[in-house]
Amino acid sequence: MLCIIDSTTDPYWNLAAEEFLLTGIDEPVFRLWRNAPSVIVGRYQNSTAEINTEYVKSHGIPVVRRMTGGGAVFHDLGNVNYTFIDKKIAGEDTASMFRRFTAPVISALRGLGVEASLQGRNDLVIGERKFSGNAVCVHGDRVLQHGCMLFSASVTDLSAALNTRPEKFTGKSVQSNRARVTNISEHLPEGKAMSVEDFIAYLQDYIAGRPGFTLRGYLPQEKAVIDRLREEKYSTWQWNFGNSPRYGLNKTHRFPWGFIEVSLDVSEGIIRYCSIRGDYFFTRPTEEVEQALTGLPHSYDSVLSALSSLPLTDYFGPVQASELTSLLF
Repeated sequence: MLCIIDSTTDPYWNLAAEEFLLTGIDEPVFRLWRNAPSVIVGRYQNSTAEINTEYVKSHGIPVVRRMTGGGAVFHDLGNVNYTFIDKKIAGEDTASMFRRFTAPVISALRGLGVEASLQGRNDLVIGERKFSGNAVCVHGDRVLQHGCMLFSASVTDLSAALNTRPEKFTGKSVQSNRARVTNISEHLPEGKAMSVEDFIAYLQDYIAGRPGFTLRGYLPQEKAVIDRLREEKYSTWQWNFGNSPRYGLNKTHRFPWGFIEVSLDVSEGIIRYCSIRGDYFFTRPTEEVEQALTGLPHSYDSVLSALSSLPLTDYFGPVQASELTSLLF
């Protein structure tokens, strides 16, 4: 089994590498990697519904869609991600896959004196507190399972980046379960404190330090393929937001100048329908604003740009484009 310890923390590249390692080579793989602050959403989630758009935008946090299912997770350099890729066993269901691939991780943590266990189908917990979610993807006769482990992550940033009110969105996309979480570092026995880098080295030695594992990096041609996947897929708005399921958004807000209610219907990431109603005073018809927004990508920058080009005081009163944009997310 190949052992790959990645040094890059670019989330776009790391998710592209996951796809390449599953589909582009034949060898089994064990991989350890980390991402800079980012939100990683599940394959079939509504990205916009999962994030606090204002927080993510203001902090420059990228949102990246992965190829596996499950819920949205916040990554930072206090997280350690692990991946196993191997042959699919005939008749194996997803629950069996989770048991097979989480077993080495659980064993490694217990070697540190941390009483980790698999709870439910795909969560790793210490006591009743979750520190890792796991997801799988099958491609032909190969299966990839990866997990994100909180070691010394910023729980504050985690909560803020994913802190949105799901009731404002309607649709059939998968919404994340906000479980109580904990960091592994908080449960290390006295005298066994370590840095996240030490933890990665420990996992590498414990899991891949046995016969049958070969440590190696990427070949130049492999890097070229991953670079292309990054640029053409994983860093694109279409993959990360445009592939969201159809959804609706309904929000209301009372400004000093009046009450406003907005409703959007979004399909394939594009605003297909926009309705703006309220008790505000106007000198130009609101339908002009609705028409300007209909057909745009439902992205913060696209909406802000369109609203900034309009004389909004004529439509609503003394409102800033940024204030109205925030109401549409």
